[in-house]
Amino acid sequence: MEIPKLDLNLAGSKLCFACGQDNPIGLKLEPVYDGEKVTAKFIPGEFHQGWKNATHGGILYTLLDEVTAYAILCHGIDFGVTTKSEIRFRHVAPTGESIQISAWVTKLTKRLVETKGMLALKDNTVIAEGSSLFYVWRWSKKAVLWDMDGVIADSNSFHFTAWQEAFSKRRPNFTKQDFTKLFGTRNDFIIHKILGEGLSKEDIKAIAQEKETSFREKAKGNTRPLPGVIKLLNMIKRGNFKLALVSSAPKENIDLLNNEFNIGGYFNCIVSGHEVTESKPNPQIYLLAAEKLETRPENCIVIEDSPFGIEAAKAAGMRCLAVTNTHPKEDLGKADKIVDSLEDMDLITLIQRI
Repeated sequence: MEIPKLDLNLAGSKLCFACGQDNPIGLKLEPVYDGEKVTAKFIPGEFHQGWKNATHGGILYTLLDEVTAYAILCHGIDFGVTTKSEIRFRHVAPTGESIQISAWVTKLTKRLVETKGMLALKDNTVIAEGSSLFYVWRWSKKAVLWDMDGVIADSNSFHFTAWQEAFSKRRPNFTKQDFTKLFGTRNDFIIHKILGEGLSKEDIKAIAQEKETSFREKAKGNTRPLPGVIKLLNMIKRGNFKLALVSSAPKENIDLLNNEFNIGGYFNCIVSGHEVTESKPNPQIYLLAAEKLETRPENCIVIEDSPFGIEAAKAAGMRCLAVTNTHPKEDLGKADKIVDSLEDMDLITLIQRI
């Protein structure tokens, strides 16, 4: 099959007739993915009719084709070409009534994708059913890089208490404000910021070891994944996108939480603070993750919870989603998108709208 030469600049997709939000005459669909199907809703108006008060069949096909295209996107296909499509109309779609659109992948190979889709009224009356065959032109190179503490793990309180104990003999007034400001950076960075630059390497190592031993004792059996984490990890993994766990924490902490949550198998690579010479906000740790994933920084989306982490991601040339688990929204303004919980994030938004 000969593929046409097309300009695939995603900025132009804002004018897509079906989903472009900047197209004044477009349908402005906003598909979402639940891990199984892509769904969307549309209410046809008077300018979408064929026969009086009946939605035009071409519009109905467009709805089905567009949501189907998003279904293949959610399986890691950056661009596919429709090679065959069949649709069976079963019921009139009155204008002014909501149409429920759904589509899902039924078979996936390296070169071809088979899909099914359905349009229905609000009372579940089926308007149309369809099946399509797509030729895979290009697989996605996108990767999602996850910070751990404060993004995946609800572990902040255990870290704070452990730092208080470690600093108690040296600086008794270590505050929650001190902790929050530095949370997400490497141990040596935190120790220098709190105790100054005059410590020996042996002192820094001893303080860090004391703190981390205390943290692991407190966290074991008591830490939980934050809301929305497991669901989003499942969606990304099922979509054939690459995943990395990128944390300033020592590997022992990462191993503990991976075992606690049983999530180690999601990640194509894991990068710990021990593998780099500089702490966030230096971009070194995220650049190393991209190198390990064999992808370019511009293909990476970082999920972070701290200003230092966001700064590191942006300095690496990556897009960044911030979640307000640790810091308020006003402190995370350098991120490309901010959410209050990963429960509010779906795969399509993550890979297309950040």
